Amino acid sequence: MSDPLERLLETEMPYGKHKGTPIADLPGNYLNWFAREGFPPGEVGRLLALMHEIDHNGLGHLLAPLRAARRRP
Repeated sequence: MSDPLERLLETEMPYGKHKGTPIADLPGNYLNWFAREGFPPGEVGRLLALMHEIDHNGLGHLLAPLRAARRRP
């Protein structure tokens, strides 16, 4: 299994309003909704919870090196 931070960039939201959006790119208010209502089971739920923690604590910069590496040829 790959690094959880890399999985945030690789895994797309499989359903809902933001279907097809990488979990790392989901808006904070959507992540907050899941935090209030409950994260789904499985890997998607774990990744949503991780992204919520990153977003809520202002740690989005942790994903910047991974994003840059993905853009390199």
